[in-house]
Amino acid sequence: MCRLFVGARSDLWESQTRSIRMDGMVTSVRLEKSFWMVLEEIAERDSMNVPQLLHQLYNESLDEGHDIGNFTSFLRVCCMRYIDLRLHGLVHQTIEGSTLPVEEVLDREGEIYARRMARQSGADRSH
Repeated sequence: MCRLFVGARSDLWESQTRSIRMDGMVTSVRLEKSFWMVLEEIAERDSMNVPQLLHQLYNESLDEGHDIGNFTSFLRVCCMRYIDLRLHGLVHQTIEGSTLPVEEVLDREGEIYARRMARQSGADRSH
C-alpha cells in the first residue's frame, strides 16, 4: 500500500506560496501543490477564484468565532473534508449537483465521524 503513496508524482507535495489580499492586507499562504489543486476545485465549484474563496473562508471562520491562528492548517483540513464529503456523496464537484442543505451535510458528516471514532476506539482497546 505504501508504494501507492511513495510512487506519486513528487511535485504534489512541493510547497507553493501565494500572496493574497484580505481586508486590504497582503498575506502569504504556503501549501503543498495538491492542496492548491483542491482549493482551486472548491473555488471553481462555488464560482470564485482561490483568493476570493480564502477570503470568504477566513471571514466566515471569524464570524463563527473560530480561532484560525494557523490558517494553513485550517485550509488543509478544509481540503481533506471536501474530498471526504465528496467520497461520501454529501457534496458534488459542481453546485448544480449539490442537493443537500448545509445543515444536513454537517449532520451526516458528524455521524460518519462518530462511526470512525467508535471504530478507532475499538481498535485502540484491542491492541
